[in-house]
Amino acid sequence: MSDDTPRIETVGRVAVLTLDCPPANTFSVAALAQLDSQLARLEQDRGIDAIILTGAGDTFFSAGDDLNMFKDADRPGARELGRLLAAAATRLARFRGLTIAAINGYCLGAGLEFALACDIRICEQHALLGLPEARVGLLPCGGGTQRLPWLVGEGWAKRMILCGEQIDADTALRIRLVEEVVASGGAYDAAFALAEKAARQSPRAVAASKRLIDGTRLGALETGHARELEAFSLLFECDDPKEGVNAFLEKRDPVWT
Repeated sequence: MSDDTPRIETVGRVAVLTLDCPPANTFSVAALAQLDSQLARLEQDRGIDAIILTGAGDTFFSAGDDLNMFKDADRPGARELGRLLAAAATRLARFRGLTIAAINGYCLGAGLEFALACDIRICEQHALLGLPEARVGLLPCGGGTQRLPWLVGEGWAKRMILCGEQIDADTALRIRLVEEVVASGGAYDAAFALAEKAARQSPRAVAASKRLIDGTRLGALETGHARELEAFSLLFECDDPKEGVNAFLEKRDPVWT
């Protein structure tokens, strides 16, 4: 049975991290802390050259944060929760080798932010992707407001964040949010094939090349992350986050003030 924390297994020189918190593979405080710890260990393990991130089951990659974390959060508490998410996503993004998101279902909120932190995203045909945080009075605080525009441009980033649009796999491919769309059930195999290719490369050459490719935006991302986290915590000076989260949990429409 799942203990709600990510599962890790190694296959050759590839590590597979499986988000496993039924029913929607959401992130609790424990799951975020455990994921960060697992990624730290993988960074030090020179026997691992690639990471695949996927979700347990065939319906959800991840539906994002467990909103129960925010029901009674104040600004300091929200800032710490945001910091945990941002720290794990940043550690994933900075892994020296190749990282691949095998998106095998709904990929929403923090789930999409972790996929955005990967080098490559492979998406199954039935998946839906989105950043719906504003619907519950929150905003993406794991790099979503920073990484998404880099990939898809400001227009689509604003449609997804400001309008709450969820997009299907074909649209994600068209706007370059994902690199490949495969049949349902095929994301892991496609991701593993790519990971094995990367594992046959020189680890030093891969790490150096990745730093150079990412280098043009790392400075901007670091500044943007800090501003994102501050904006997220500032939301908790008003009642919107509490109203939005509770309305969602109570299955009613929020009443914004």
